Amino acid sequence: MRDIRPEVTATAQRVNATVATVGEAAVRAPSALPGWSRGHVITHIANFAEAMTRQVEEALAGRLVDVYDGGRAARDAAIEAGAGRPAAELAEHLRVATGALIAAWDKVGPGDWERPIRHRDSFLAAGLYATWRELAVHAVDLDLAPTAGDWPKEFCLHLLDFLRPRTPEGVQLVLRADDGTTWENGTGDPTVLTGELTDLTAWYAGRVAPGPVNGPAPELLPWP
Repeated sequence: MRDIRPEVTATAQRVNATVATVGEAAVRAPSALPGWSRGHVITHIANFAEAMTRQVEEALAGRLVDVYDGGRAARDAAIEAGAGRPAAELAEHLRVATGALIAAWDKVGPGDWERPIRHRDSFLAAGLYATWRELAVHAVDLDLAPTAGDWPKEFCLHLLDFLRPRTPEGVQLVLRADDGTTWENGTGDPTVLTGELTDLTAWYAGRVAPGPVNGPAPELLPWP
């Protein structure tokens, strides 16, 4: 794997910089995710950072632990409980939680990346990419800045490959980006969409694309 820790750190810094400027009215406002305020999104990112920090630290100690104690129900309850906190408290929680996660990733040595973790029953290398996805995608869900238009090409291609199970059966999806990049997935009747790579990726991720996506877009399956 390529060591993407610098990209993960930069993404964490960007989302923290954005959240640090958000006032009380803005954190109560709706996010880009249905039913969630920006406070919900910030709380989720921070709680995920804490959960992934534990995955990393326990894996380095040779142990496996659940991602969230109490499973999905406890995860969802914690997001609801934390979403209404004052803006400054939300920002501080995010800053401390992401800082601890970056510090945990910095402890991972060259021989550690294949250590198993419970997150998606994977390993530390996959967990690092999951961290990049969570930070970059949910930063966009804040509906502030950055937008999906700021996603780098490497991230777009990674996210498209991660989301391959979203392509419905019987469809050969062809994404032709304006920069000359072509990405294909599935078998069946070709369905060709064109646009900026960031816009095509945002559409495939179920997010609002900053620019147009041209072509007969199929209905996608859920996130894997």
